[in-house]
Amino acid sequence: MVSVASATVLVGCSADPDSATSGGSPSVSERARARAARDSRGLLRQYDAVLAAHPRLAERLRPLRAEVAAHAAAFEEGTATATGSASATATGSASPSASSTVPADEKAALASLAAAERSLADLRAKALLDVPGELARLLAGVAAAGAGHAYLLTKGDR
Repeated sequence: MVSVASATVLVGCSADPDSATSGGSPSVSERARARAARDSRGLLRQYDAVLAAHPRLAERLRPLRAEVAAHAAAFEEGTATATGSASATATGSASPSASSTVPADEKAALASLAAAERSLADLRAKALLDVPGELARLLAGVAAAGAGHAYLLTKGDR
């Protein structure tokens, strides 16, 4: 269910005609895209850490992780981050939750991922108010997907 919505949002929304810069400084759109890509890469690291600590969760987490990777790629597409600066930026900008240790309990580990997804969805929902159309739509769709991920991570067994 979430994957269909994410795929729909990602198709056609990754290019932002308002992201052109003048004078060599990044536009608001480019900065927002770079931050969104960096945040998605940080979330990917959190998924990877939970998967490394709890391999039994792989079947449950693999589809959600794949969507987060697709979101990062959509934000990176067509920006300077796509040329390689995204990985350098993402590596050096771990959020406090990304750098913390993974809970030993699987349920707590899932709850920590859900909290990260919710927090990032909220951040993106606020950010979409400050960017032009296509990027706002992409942020909105990815925020909705993140909220869906948070729900799936905390509700019942899959």
